[in-house]
Amino acid sequence: MSLSSHLQELKKKHQSLSDAVEHAQRAPGVDDLQIVDMKRQKLKIKEEIERLSAPVA
Repeated sequence: MSLSSHLQELKKKHQSLSDAVEHAQRAPGVDDLQIVDMKRQKLKIKEEIERLSAPVA
């Protein structure tokens, strides 16, 4: 898998998690720990995207 396709997949996962968090926050009875876990996963993906997108020095 090339770097650009890997980045695209990470961005898709990040967006999907973002949508899921937004939906979960609006839904009644959703466990707060699930939302926190999704946000943690989203942050890890964002950090990975930034790491891979950083210019090589």
